[in-house]
Amino acid sequence: MSSKPAARPLDRDPAATDPERAGFAEAMLRALRGTPRAIEPKFFYDAAGSALFERICELPEYYLTRTEVAILRQNAGAIARLIGPQADLVEFGAGSPLKARIVLDALQAPARYAPVDLAAAHMDAAARELQRDYPGLEVAPVAADFARPFALPAHRGAGRRIGMFFGSTIGNLTPPQAQDFLARAAGMLQAGALLIGVDLVKDPAVLHRAYNDAQGVTAAFNRNLLARANRELGTDFDPSAFDHYAFYQARQQRIEMHLVSARRQTVRMDGHGFEFAQGESLHTENSYKYTADGFRDMARRAGVDPGPLWTDPDGRFGLHWLAVGPAR
Repeated sequence: MSSKPAARPLDRDPAATDPERAGFAEAMLRALRGTPRAIEPKFFYDAAGSALFERICELPEYYLTRTEVAILRQNAGAIARLIGPQADLVEFGAGSPLKARIVLDALQAPARYAPVDLAAAHMDAAARELQRDYPGLEVAPVAADFARPFALPAHRGAGRRIGMFFGSTIGNLTPPQAQDFLARAAGMLQAGALLIGVDLVKDPAVLHRAYNDAQGVTAAFNRNLLARANRELGTDFDPSAFDHYAFYQARQQRIEMHLVSARRQTVRMDGHGFEFAQGESLHTENSYKYTADGFRDMARRAGVDPGPLWTDPDGRFGLHWLAVGPAR
């Protein structure tokens, strides 16, 4: 959430963005044909969506970012001692580099920072800023979907390979998917560790306010998915004809976010018409919340070893250290 102007993206072959658009098109067609209709939240994050999310992070109702940032700042020294010198850092689902900067500033001579994200242009702009501000650090962005298998560059430096996964982004995965991610991350990090932010179970009223802000920024972020489909896929959604709807599903310990059709309407894509009844929704996001013990149990099932856990005084958010491999 830097106030600095965005830097010019790193040079990249324009054809490299085609797989991202093809994946979006496939997912949207699958959603329109499905019953009930649902799409993965990773498609929120085009340039407009990423900018809206950075505004969400600054909202008074959205406690997650400022709470995690406070935890990182208060415990940066202890975290740096665990990471050690000359570390090879990997950030899964990298967005704004604000939290990565806190870690980098506390470390002794980190060797490399490799942000991993599907939103390549936004990630590349942030990577160029980091390269300018940390001239002795290698910054190597990786355009990939962290929720699926992908290859990391070869281990760099004499230190450990450390994964970082901030923002409670793991909550967008179902618990089985989250466990699979932890197991795959462990394989990538080898004898390293994973520093991961997890939103904790709390008063549903706090959660409701966080996802239904008074300024309507979250609603705009949700509807931008439809505007992005119009821009990139040639659909003819009327975003104003869909209502933002977010609620806490206590039984499954998750926030659900939907776009609900305000009237009967037909949306066209690839020459086909898809009818929405009034009140029918497109399910756009889940955000699972965990108890500290519940998440640690899942980590053990994934084959990683829970270590220190840092939380805020109100117990709203947890930052977990998960050790990987034989050097624990």
